[in-house]
Amino acid sequence: MGCEQGQDEEKPVHRVWVNAFEMAVYQVRNRDFAAFLAATGHPPPPEWNNPSFNDPDQPVVAVSWFEAVKFCQWLSSLTGRRCRLPTEAEWERAARAGREGLLYPWGDEPPPSRSEYHRRWGGEVKGPRRVGEEAPNALGVHDLCENVHEWCADWFDRDYYSHSPERNPQGPPTGERRASRGGSWRHHVKVSRCAARSSIPPAFQYADYGFRMVRDIP
Repeated sequence: MGCEQGQDEEKPVHRVWVNAFEMAVYQVRNRDFAAFLAATGHPPPPEWNNPSFNDPDQPVVAVSWFEAVKFCQWLSSLTGRRCRLPTEAEWERAARAGREGLLYPWGDEPPPSRSEYHRRWGGEVKGPRRVGEEAPNALGVHDLCENVHEWCADWFDRDYYSHSPERNPQGPPTGERRASRGGSWRHHVKVSRCAARSSIPPAFQYADYGFRMVRDIP
């Protein structure tokens, strides 16, 4: 985990072990979240009716960390298997897909060098693209590091790497901001690296924030 070329909170680079887990190949879509809203009566997020954000196959946006957790709990009760948000360590493990040391899932080339860059971010971008439009990474997971920032389970601590445990780090026990990972349609370069860390307060509902789920392997 981490990157010597990154920000201070990405240092020191260190090795961690995470238990095997399953990760959703897509960020949670509007069509997925619609089922949750219909079943629970939960009010829709702020951008729900905005045509820039409400395509059924776009990732749901403007959900708070609390709402993402509620969705995971609802799906857990429906499927009989615990669904949850990934830890930062799990997310970075999936993003790297075994390609240790590379800056991005696709290599060390910055986003503007990619053939997909202009299609994703050329002109005036007003929202995320539908999930799964680009090729997946080596583990079969789509849109890691782009499209929307993804909530993680952890509280955020910029100095956590200096004392985090070697196995299954869960983040600090308390905090004021929840960790998030990956770039977005609005901030595609700044935090698109596998190791880049970001955070916001858990109640915030931003139009470039979404989530994806993981679950433990039984």
